[in-house]
Amino acid sequence: MRLLVTSATGANGNGYGALLAFDDGGRPLGIFSNDARIADPRGLAVERETGLLFLNSGADRILAFDLHGKIIRDTGPIKGLNPGGGIFGPDGRYYVGLRSARTIMAFSSALDDGGEYTLPLDIVPFPRGFAFGRDGRLLLASGIGPNGEGDDTIVAIAPGGRILSPRFVRDRELSPLDLLIAPNGNIIVCSERPFGAPDAITTVREYDSNDGRLVRVLSPNGRAEFRRPRGLRFAPDGHLYCVAQDEVVSFDYESGLCLGAIVRFPRLNGQALAFF
Repeated sequence: MRLLVTSATGANGNGYGALLAFDDGGRPLGIFSNDARIADPRGLAVERETGLLFLNSGADRILAFDLHGKIIRDTGPIKGLNPGGGIFGPDGRYYVGLRSARTIMAFSSALDDGGEYTLPLDIVPFPRGFAFGRDGRLLLASGIGPNGEGDDTIVAIAPGGRILSPRFVRDRELSPLDLLIAPNGNIIVCSERPFGAPDAITTVREYDSNDGRLVRVLSPNGRAEFRRPRGLRFAPDGHLYCVAQDEVVSFDYESGLCLGAIVRFPRLNGQALAFF
């Protein structure tokens, strides 16, 4: 199984603008696909049924790859899409955070439709990752955007789009960059506060999914640099991985201990990762 990481470029960071592959020991395997439709790649997700890898391209399109790096599905350019992260929802559709529209759009897994807005435009100042809870709620991280505006919280949204809580999490130390649901149902968020500051405090924070209470804080504890954390994913072995500047950092989720940098790669500037 390979670890794939999207490396940002342009306004998102001085990275490689490519989808990079690493083996299970963290050794670089090169670029996963050289297709020109990959530009400033962002979110990644694997569709369980087909085993295809979905990638959000900065060229305003969504692509799906097979194991050999061949593009199998392509939305084609969608004007103004500007996609961020992506996940598969309970209904099998592919959900994508939109950076400019500040909302979420859902696509059929076949990528044969134009997508559907599932939430109102500008629902948060800047979407920074989202996931579906076990009860069907959508937990949307509301963070700080490139313009410095934002509210640093998590919004809880009912099926159908009704906002249950505009500030489900009240944590003065939180500035979210990505969000996912842990195997126990809790909410996991990587945080950089103040966002973009050279001396920012970077952590992974866990919240109770029932009341938004802070459960614990995971920190690198000197085992990794852990600068500019972005995408989060659980590995098949149950460990928690977070891509960051120049590295991918792993945590033992059960104990909360940092296992160190699994990948060290100059100018990585990762945005998302997936095990494929």
